[in-house]
Amino acid sequence: MVCDRCVMVVRAELERCGCRVLGVRLGEAEIEGELSPASKSELSSRLEALGFELLEDRRARLIEGVKTAVLELVRGSEVVPDVRLSAYLQERLRVDYRQLSTLFSETEGRTVERYFILQKIERVKELLVYDELTLGEIAFRLGYSSVAHLSAQFKQVTGLTPSRYKLLGGGRRRSLDCV
Repeated sequence: MVCDRCVMVVRAELERCGCRVLGVRLGEAEIEGELSPASKSELSSRLEALGFELLEDRRARLIEGVKTAVLELVRGSEVVPDVRLSAYLQERLRVDYRQLSTLFSETEGRTVERYFILQKIERVKELLVYDELTLGEIAFRLGYSSVAHLSAQFKQVTGLTPSRYKLLGGGRRRSLDCV
C-alpha cells in the first residue's frame, strides 16, 4: 500500500470478507481473530485483483515495512526530518539495520539507500510539476544539504537537470509502487 486510498481499499476488502478491522496503515492491517483458510484465500484473490498482495512471510513483511517506512519518511511531513536512515528504520521496525539492509538488497536487487534516493527523486519530480516551490525550498523540504546536491542527484537518477525536467513538463513520473 502506498497511499491513503490504498488503505481505504484494503479496509473495504477486509470488511467485505467479514473481518472486524482493528486498524489499517500503510503496509499492514490488523483484524480481530484469525481468518479461516477459505477466507484467507478469498481475501488474497480479492487483493491481488486490485494490485495488492497478502504478505504472511516474515521476510516479505520486513521488506514491505522498509518500503512503508521510507515512504512515510519522504512523504509523511512537510519537511523530511534530519535523521539517519539506518537509525530511523532500526527504531521503526525494531530490527537490526544490517539485517534489514541485507534482506532488502537480496530481495529487491538494490540497497535501502538507493530506494530512499529514488523515492526522494520521485517526490522532487512531483513538487517540480506542482510549480509552487523553488528548487531551494524543495531541497530544504527533502533534507538535501544544498540545491547543488539535489540537482546532482536528480541528474544522476533521471539524466536531466531539475530545470530541464520542469521545462519538459514532467512526463517521466512513475507510480510509487514501481520505484
